[in-house]
Amino acid sequence: MIDKKLLDILACPVCKGDIFEDKEELVCVKCKRRYPVREGIPIMLEEEARIE
Repeated sequence: MIDKKLLDILACPVCKGDIFEDKEELVCVKCKRRYPVREGIPIMLEEEARIE
């Protein structure tokens, strides 16, 4: 689980939209990209994201 304070400051690197946590991924509210979380570390790279 990602710390709530960290989620509040993170934004999608592509569209700058807000994100929320869904299981082992961070999801952008705006563009629906899903970023993986590996060993508790969010991988916020466009090439690592998958589009919902």
